[in-house]
Amino acid sequence: MSYNSPFTGQVIQPTDVSYREITLAANTALSWPINGNVDGNYAARILEVNATSGSLTLSMPPANQTSVGTDALIRNIGANTFTVKDYAGGVILTIAAGQAKYIYITDNPDTAGVWGIIAFGAGSSSVDASALQGYGILALSNTLNQSHPTSSLANAYTFSAVDRALARIWQGGVGTATLPAASSLGNNWFTLFKNNGTGSIVLSTTSSELIDGALTKSFAPDESAFIICTGSSFVTVGYGQSANFVFNALVKPVTGGAYTLTPSEASNTIQEYVGSLVSNVTVSYPPVVNFYVISNKTTDNGFSLTITTGVPGGSNAVIPAGQQVTLISDGTNFLNANTTQAGATSISLVNGTVSTPALNFGSETNTGIYHPGAGVFDISVLGSNVAEFSATGLSIAGSGTFSNGISGGAFT
Repeated sequence: MSYNSPFTGQVIQPTDVSYREITLAANTALSWPINGNVDGNYAARILEVNATSGSLTLSMPPANQTSVGTDALIRNIGANTFTVKDYAGGVILTIAAGQAKYIYITDNPDTAGVWGIIAFGAGSSSVDASALQGYGILALSNTLNQSHPTSSLANAYTFSAVDRALARIWQGGVGTATLPAASSLGNNWFTLFKNNGTGSIVLSTTSSELIDGALTKSFAPDESAFIICTGSSFVTVGYGQSANFVFNALVKPVTGGAYTLTPSEASNTIQEYVGSLVSNVTVSYPPVVNFYVISNKTTDNGFSLTITTGVPGGSNAVIPAGQQVTLISDGTNFLNANTTQAGATSISLVNGTVSTPALNFGSETNTGIYHPGAGVFDISVLGSNVAEFSATGLSIAGSGTFSNGISGGAFT
């Protein structure tokens, strides 16, 4: 009986359905049952294999001696796992006890060939776990298990789709990393990130996308989080702040009008406002209890910077240019956190200027006292000097009105 096709001349198997049971006691190489040769270790379309010990190999015949589509269903009926290899020694698959796998030739340019694999799994309904594992999944025996392999970073890095479910660990000093476009990752991509280094690392987004409502996210040493893509932006879950580096800084450019801080921006304890003002600026903070150190480093050009919670009836804070304040928000009001401690003997002020007195009023920041030079302090009203006190006395700018007259001394 011939096993060559009379139409194509290609080698085919002797029947459409064939079966053979093999006891695998040693590494065994199979051959195609050509020209009626059914002696020896021939390959059948259905092979039930019982390996008598572990680490044994069953090798398929040369792929280029048969046609594309030649196949075999191999079932492990024994207690030991064995390996199926191609004719050149490459591993096609391994089959554990109770599993069945279907293989077929998809290309045969050489003896090794290219083999397709379909996992039938174990028994009548179980799937092959190893054939299903992907990013973040690990096959252990016949089950799928969560997996987050670790990988260290020490230089600038750009995340990509292959970082899904990985735990990236920063080991360097001060550094940067970049998140790709959220649209390229889709809604559900995530990665784990931990700063185990010696300096802060800043994660930046692309295409003006946001992470936790901001363009960047800073991780101080020992800080970590899950970074999750929504398909259009990124959020962190479980962001843990280090007990050793509890303060973050925000530098906020402003020019004029109203600004509303995002929760991420407002979470920064230290805040600096910069820019050249063209009109009054009002910055609204989330109405939450928090502590802030705020510095106004703008060029005011005669305009003001006001801090508010936006809650009707709440107290606001006006911060003069060039000055720094420490404030407490109770969720409604901004309150001055500068106090004199028990036992203190003095409190110091900045010198201030005639337009921004060192001690002024929240509703009128250009009225108050300031120190223009050695040995004097002056009083400013609406940005104009009205009086100066020195070791020699009082100097009044302009005229004065005295309801009860003036007595004593000489007048000039």
